Amino acid sequence: MKTWMIAAALVAGLNSFASSGVQTTEKRQPGAEITLYAPDQHDLYDGRFIVDAGKIYQVGGLNDAPGWNHMGNDGSTAREVEGSVRLDVNDKTNTGTFVATMTLPEGKLVIEMERFHQFSPCQDGGVAAYLYEHGDSGCGDTNWPKTFIWVAGWGFGSATLNGSPLYDEYQIHFMVTQGMRDRESLAVNYPLLNKKSPAGAVNPAAMQLDFFIRSPETDERNNPTRKVFDHFFAMEVTWK
Repeated sequence: MKTWMIAAALVAGLNSFASSGVQTTEKRQPGAEITLYAPDQHDLYDGRFIVDAGKIYQVGGLNDAPGWNHMGNDGSTAREVEGSVRLDVNDKTNTGTFVATMTLPEGKLVIEMERFHQFSPCQDGGVAAYLYEHGDSGCGDTNWPKTFIWVAGWGFGSATLNGSPLYDEYQIHFMVTQGMRDRESLAVNYPLLNKKSPAGAVNPAAMQLDFFIRSPETDERNNPTRKVFDHFFAMEVTWK
């Protein structure tokens, strides 16, 4: 079955409550019309997610001068690069692997998660599944629109360039989301004016994988405000 068909079927069960009095959390959002059984309600839920991703884009470059914008929500600085991503993680045990291998103008970049860690309670130990993040979800920042996330990971890791150490003990985040970017323009239509519902400004018929590695040091000239924020997204996602 096509990945986008799986995505559309899963999105049909987004957690929600019709009552406007429902408190917004990463698992419960007001104004939605369909309820989904939580993973742990299923006897057969093993917590393991195995996902491959391709058709990868890099936002900006590795050596951009300070003052860069590596969010890239308008799609103008996204450049397709060769490479692949494999994640094999367990939501129940907060364990697993995430490895992204890409060929950039500077050479072969490999990003690898080394340990999972939650930076806020909604991240559920470092690996979390079936939640809302970003936008007005109450989980994550507002750089991206609110999206339903099938699985996400947070923690620390490293990167090598042409086999030599590039970054060590940097923060890494990945997330398998609804389609936040337009299939053609790669732009994020956010904030979306005159929305018809509290739903996120996303396309639930599409799926993508976003990931980044960022430094602990900050630089207010940049967007996001980190000294290093290397940002990638993959527009083809395959569940294993």
